[in-house]
Amino acid sequence: MTDPAKPTADAASADAPVTASTATVRTKRRVPFWDNARFACIVLVVLGHSVQRLTYDSDIALGLYLLVYAFHMPAFAIISGYFSKSDSPNRRQMARVITDILVPYVIFEGLWTLTKLLVEGQANPNLTEPSWTLWFLLALGIFRLVLPYLALLRWPLLWTVAISVGAGYLPNIDSTFSLSRTLGLLPFFALGWWLNEHDVVARIGLLRDRAWWVFAGALGVFAVAGWAAWFFVDGWRDMNLREWLFYDDNYAALGGTQWWAGGVRLVLMGTAIVLSLAFFALVPRRTHFWTHFGQYTMYVYLLHSFVLYPFRESGVLRDLDPTWLWLPIVVVASVLIALGLATKPVRWLFRPLVEPRPRWLFADPTLAEREGRRSDPTGSRRPREAQRMPRTPRPPDPRQNG
Repeated sequence: MTDPAKPTADAASADAPVTASTATVRTKRRVPFWDNARFACIVLVVLGHSVQRLTYDSDIALGLYLLVYAFHMPAFAIISGYFSKSDSPNRRQMARVITDILVPYVIFEGLWTLTKLLVEGQANPNLTEPSWTLWFLLALGIFRLVLPYLALLRWPLLWTVAISVGAGYLPNIDSTFSLSRTLGLLPFFALGWWLNEHDVVARIGLLRDRAWWVFAGALGVFAVAGWAAWFFVDGWRDMNLREWLFYDDNYAALGGTQWWAGGVRLVLMGTAIVLSLAFFALVPRRTHFWTHFGQYTMYVYLLHSFVLYPFRESGVLRDLDPTWLWLPIVVVASVLIALGLATKPVRWLFRPLVEPRPRWLFADPTLAEREGRRSDPTGSRRPREAQRMPRTPRPPDPRQNG
């Protein structure tokens, strides 16, 4: 996930009126909801990767895995789109694609190549094939590049859905440069941008306190989805639902050789949107002790795979009873890993890798200067709801009266 900008968050209040005698400035005030949502999403990312090895021997673990994968990356893409801008990028924004996405991608691809060489004795360095979690960095870069063009179109959401569904029919669209996943998840990114453009968050009062029935309804949605994931787990395993939720392979490779195979993706997209809405309805609106960690999800995203790698590859979890003992332990451990990797000592140690600023790379070195500590993977836009505060006008210059 980029460190594309630590966005200042939405303010719940409306803009103050502007008159000829007052000026306006935007205050940089974060809203806890977005940081809470980011951190909850990154915990789900860690959880999904942690529980994967348990799914071979446990129906409950597989059900949890399917539930998480049904919406957690679409929700991340929605947040990313919400904080992205569709205007033509300026020089600094273009430089941020390089410093926040491309350079960390190259660095961590190199680290993964070295890790595989040392542990497995062989490695195939190939920047066109993202290692494990790094595909989302490339996806974010492509999202940002195409958004200004999508914004020019009528019905941009409809076009992205058509692109996502249509891409699954083409066997030559694969994981090279994570193109298949990028096109598959593009509608969710575009949806996040559309929600911001049309002030939907403010109109539905998402940042205000929830009514009890909203909270209960969201819990009900997850209860039904969780029950369906577990009760029909044999059917999901037979249809290889896990692979469908990756948005990676073409339909034929997943067994969807019928002409209507794209309808499966449409259903999955609709399910992801419903679960994402329920997820956002459950996200706390107020500040908690873990809220500020939502500013540093980039560190968790890029580093957690190295923490999990020994456990995943050693097979240590395969010989254990995953249901009643290890599944709860893995869930708790996932939260602790996410918390630990977002702490200040970890950020200090790994900032040169996660947030590189290579001045030597640019003809204009100032393009690599650090703009604050921008530490989340979900966009760079200051939302339009940012509060405007009146500024006291300057007193008249007496020299102009003489």
